[in-house]
Amino acid sequence: MADFVRGCLFRSLSALLMLYSPAANAQQTVFPLRVAENHRYLKDAAGRPFLITGDTAWSLIGDLSRADADMYLADRQRRGFNTILVNLIEHRFSRNAPRNFYDQAPFEANAAFSKPNDAYFNDADWILQRARERGFLVLLTPAYMGVNGGSEGWYKEMTVAGPEAVKSYGRYLGQRFRKYDNIIWVQGGDFDPPDGILADALAEGIAETDRDALQTFHASRDTDVALNWRGTPWLDLDTIYTYGDVAEKSLLRYITGPVSPFFLIEGIYEGEQGATAQTVRGIAYSAILSGACGQIFGNNPIWHFYGPGVHEQFMSWPEALSSPGSQSMTHLKEFFDGIDWWRLEPDQGKLLAAENGAAPGYAIGSRSPDGSLAVIYLFGRHSVELNKNALSPSLGARWFDPASGGYTEAVRKTADQRDTVEFETPRKRNFADNADWILVLADAG
Repeated sequence: MADFVRGCLFRSLSALLMLYSPAANAQQTVFPLRVAENHRYLKDAAGRPFLITGDTAWSLIGDLSRADADMYLADRQRRGFNTILVNLIEHRFSRNAPRNFYDQAPFEANAAFSKPNDAYFNDADWILQRARERGFLVLLTPAYMGVNGGSEGWYKEMTVAGPEAVKSYGRYLGQRFRKYDNIIWVQGGDFDPPDGILADALAEGIAETDRDALQTFHASRDTDVALNWRGTPWLDLDTIYTYGDVAEKSLLRYITGPVSPFFLIEGIYEGEQGATAQTVRGIAYSAILSGACGQIFGNNPIWHFYGPGVHEQFMSWPEALSSPGSQSMTHLKEFFDGIDWWRLEPDQGKLLAAENGAAPGYAIGSRSPDGSLAVIYLFGRHSVELNKNALSPSLGARWFDPASGGYTEAVRKTADQRDTVEFETPRKRNFADNADWILVLADAG
């Protein structure tokens, strides 16, 4: 009863807050999503480009009550997130894994993958329905395999069950959840299996009963999904996963990989390994400006909620919902909603007049082919010099503070007769006393 009352009170408060939320007034996505004609991003059924702006909620279905799940979804909707990354069945990172909050197991006893338990999937159904009502794209992992195929995930159980049982499970999921046109299935999970038989079986099973569903893969860190799964008929879009240089990884994928949409499915999470809001901002903007069609933000402890995690946590997950990193993702979504981001292409030596390394910090640039739009993310640098011949004449220029969401006019420092134009940041430090800024140049009209 307490859980029910708390859920009702929160939903009432959330409804009130949504009236004053910019995200609440944004155009609702019309599902299903499809790959755009140029194969670089996703678009919705109304033809509108869809920028993946996601939150990592691995243990949402496995760990939370319905009331807490709806509390989480309401908060993320209000903050402008449009995507969540979730495990359908949890193996380790929930309080009672693999059972859910209501003590329901995903499979009958000693029958993993061969005998799904309808009661468990009924509860998952409720959460997925709420996510659909709130307009979320759900990146749904049907069976997270786990790092190195170990105890964190289901790989060993999948191996014991065998391809036919795993494929039958896939058919069950496709049949059961095909009513949700907002799901993209995520195979794998922190692992590159020694062969693709089990992942193929699961993906093919889903495809047999839900032909229209898009699918992708979550690999081991710093491995090449496009290369490892080349020619796989069910792989509709690609992912990158790195704790290293996100811009470098994204640009390499953009230049050398197949022409297909890809997004950053995982980088360092806020609250882990010393990562701050500035860290996750750099990760997110680096991915998008280097060719990715979106990115997934992560926070410790939100990803595992009440369940066990990997790193020490310093606050509860409800407190972490309003973390500086979460706030930065709201500003990121509002920023890209204000420009034609889908026209941007990563800069490859045309826009930036000086290579990174010639000055402190770094700059990451992206521009439209006609030069009518350019965006440059600066970290640890107080000025940037651009080649005029890469830009349309008479563009308006503004600085965007990614920590506050505020804009400031950008003033050119150089004389008109020069071939380059220089801009200096409004201040050395932004609203959060960090050293990152964004310069946006666009047609005044």
